[in-house]
Amino acid sequence: MNTLKYASSPYLLQHADNPVHWQEWSKETLQKAIDENKPLLISIGYAACHWCHVMEHESFSDEEVAAYMNENFVCIKVDREERPDVDRIYMDAVQIISGQGGWPLNAFALPDGRPFFAGTYFNKQQWLDILSSISSLYRNDYEKVVEYADQLTQGIRSNSLSSDLVHKNIVFNKKKYQDLFLGWKSQIDFIKGGFNRAPKFPLPVAWEFLLQYNYLTKDKDALNAVLITLDEMALGGIYDQIGGGFARYSVDANWKVPHFEKMLYDNAQLVSLYSHAYQITKKERYKEIIEQTLEFVNRELSNKSGGHYSSLNADSEGEEGKYYVWTKSEFAEATDDENRSLVGEYYQITPKGNWEHGKNILLPKNCKEIFAKEHDIDLAPFNSILKKYNGQLLVYREARVRPSTDDKILTSWNALMVVAYVDAFKALGIKQYLQSAISCAKFLETRMLNKDGSLNRNLMNDKASIVAFLDDYTLLAQSFVELYSVTFDKHWLDHSKNLIEYCIAHFMDEETGMFFYTSDISESLIARKHELTDNVIPASNSVMANVLLKLGHYYNNDNYIKQVEHMFGYVVESVKKSGLWYSNWAILMGMLTFEPFEVALLGDSAGLFNIEMQTNYLPTAIFLGGNSEDLPLLKGKLVKDETWIYVCRNKVCNLPVDNVENALEQIH
Repeated sequence: MNTLKYASSPYLLQHADNPVHWQEWSKETLQKAIDENKPLLISIGYAACHWCHVMEHESFSDEEVAAYMNENFVCIKVDREERPDVDRIYMDAVQIISGQGGWPLNAFALPDGRPFFAGTYFNKQQWLDILSSISSLYRNDYEKVVEYADQLTQGIRSNSLSSDLVHKNIVFNKKKYQDLFLGWKSQIDFIKGGFNRAPKFPLPVAWEFLLQYNYLTKDKDALNAVLITLDEMALGGIYDQIGGGFARYSVDANWKVPHFEKMLYDNAQLVSLYSHAYQITKKERYKEIIEQTLEFVNRELSNKSGGHYSSLNADSEGEEGKYYVWTKSEFAEATDDENRSLVGEYYQITPKGNWEHGKNILLPKNCKEIFAKEHDIDLAPFNSILKKYNGQLLVYREARVRPSTDDKILTSWNALMVVAYVDAFKALGIKQYLQSAISCAKFLETRMLNKDGSLNRNLMNDKASIVAFLDDYTLLAQSFVELYSVTFDKHWLDHSKNLIEYCIAHFMDEETGMFFYTSDISESLIARKHELTDNVIPASNSVMANVLLKLGHYYNNDNYIKQVEHMFGYVVESVKKSGLWYSNWAILMGMLTFEPFEVALLGDSAGLFNIEMQTNYLPTAIFLGGNSEDLPLLKGKLVKDETWIYVCRNKVCNLPVDNVENALEQIH
């Protein structure tokens, strides 16, 4: 009946006791629909999704609704985080139908998987009405259903056909790069940060591009856009003021009210972003956020082996955000009275609540410097007071019923954590962060990487069940490059190259030179897609191109670099027109236009010099070296008993220097 009790996904396991006869996505399930001549009902969500839980409670736990679903449909539950390939197909369907998407995603399809209708959340009565209409249409007008399915499938496939990718040969010049920001400015909220819309998502890769843009063009507006965003998020409810870490987005335009779920991928990328901003500004608040967020990840999303879990639920005790908000009486009960009124004012705690139903979100009234000055308190004592009271609040909060953890481990999201630890180490110099990066990388190497070079996507209860997708390969390859850049352990760089070669063999679209999201050994779906647009996580093709560019320089492989330029030719017009949705491609454009520096450090002090150099924000430099000439650019550069730094560009090197200051001057 309901087979989800055997699933590897915590999200699917949440539905294992539903009276709906849920099945996992499989060839056998599709065959069951064919044998029974029933349409597929495909319901897609994820463990931290609030509205997924609402629909489960209202409809999927209801005996009347479940009976109708069981009688008329073959019902499939999908965890979008485990099976993004399936999610992508049916998300395209709902976006074609309605122009928008989201989760829960509910699609109806022919037994072979071709969708003919799709939507998102429905309340119980709406859902019953839709079930009845779909069932009646399928029984009584099957030809029309097939016609809908053919049209919708054609639309889905047209988004992935190579004929839609139009290649353009381009000449890289600085003006074209500088013009990119012109299309962004009108979309940016220069008062509250982020983009001019609600809800507001952090979208870290967009701000990473603007940091690079400021570095290359000295445009102060680009830097201000980033710093305003980071400052305002730090003051908002989207940031967990006492426990560290960020929620997935805010429902308003002021970062005030979060959608309370916490995702590993957001927090990893935001650690990297705040680390880069700290390198530029040395702002103490950014340092605090990096440290607190990594404490949160280590405390609540880490296993003992170096891996990291996927998310924390938005809900606890059936209520969104209950774990995180405060009545004034709870705030008083959690804290001593010495400075309670001061801290209560700082967090804007009121009897009526600053949110809804008498509840308060911890919402700083202002940045600490201004608040302390207004109250005639030096910053250091106020920091001490706040640290003490945050500790009291955290202890009180941890006694509450905690939101559930989605404790599956995903390769791609863990790869982002490796990069986060590396970036935090470069910014703050805390050695434990480098050790955590190495520990996570070793975990992924030993648990996710197979002997034939392939990867697993997931791990749950010590078991992998899904083959990896392009984002797993490219983000892991990227993380290994970043780890090499601070350790000079070539083991990681070689792993990165091997992963990319596997992608070339098994993911490449021979017609275009772009890469499919699924490999040639993956389960066949109704369409094989290219992931091109950057979103909350950069697109797997844009990550591939950026990694290929770096590996091309590391290994002196011109074919890799030509491949990158070829790939960029397909998206150059989109980069110009669609701005933030091609942010990682825009970062690539910066690298191609200005050409990266190749910084080779050879000798006994190479590691120390390397770490000293990389405390600076140097987004267009790649670092290589150590004590052996094990890469083409290192040949002939090792001098016994001496350490030299070579700053090169396009394989042409300046005169070597023996100190960091002079090397940085050559870069700047």
